Amino acid sequence: MIGSMRFRPVTPDLLLIEVTEAVVTRAGGPWTRVAVDGAPPTDPGGFADRLAEELRVRGRPVRRVSASDFLRPASVRFEHGRTDPDARYDDWLDRGGLIREVFDPLGPGGDGRVLPTLWNAETDRATRAEYVELPAGGVLVLDGELLLGRGLPFDCSVHLWLSPAALRRRTPEADAWSLPAFERYHTTAHPLAVADFPVRVDDPARPALLED
Repeated sequence: MIGSMRFRPVTPDLLLIEVTEAVVTRAGGPWTRVAVDGAPPTDPGGFADRLAEELRVRGRPVRRVSASDFLRPASVRFEHGRTDPDARYDDWLDRGGLIREVFDPLGPGGDGRVLPTLWNAETDRATRAEYVELPAGGVLVLDGELLLGRGLPFDCSVHLWLSPAALRRRTPEADAWSLPAFERYHTTAHPLAVADFPVRVDDPARPALLED
């Protein structure tokens, strides 16, 4: 399947413009919820930051949130050890916390009051963050890994994809245990088919959009 996929080369700046324009034009409710999804070597947070800044330049209020601030406690994440790829896929993300504290407030009947962080994975403690308000017309830009196919109500999604060889090459040896989690993600959640913007980033300076 990978060999038959057709990608259209774009520059990083053009990719950013295309995604920004899609977010602006697709807004259908009081808030727009955007995912930037990708394995850590694709740097989804970096693209999410650039997207947020471009949206602000266009006059849209933005709230940046990272899924890494909504992980479950270590007792849950590491119940089967610290290097279990199935736990990485199934157990690390606090999906319920994200829906309760971020998506529900920005959904139908929501009040726009979002909790920007919930859990500090390094200290393994609640962040005790204050709620912040995202005005109507604002955009949530959430970055993270393994986000699609979980029932999170995104209005627009970007999936930054590395070919299997590139992912292996760019993943630090200490994290190689996680590779089966991303292989499972692509065979079960099909992010290249689900995302609005599936982007190949084997060469970060020369991204390419998957064409229909």
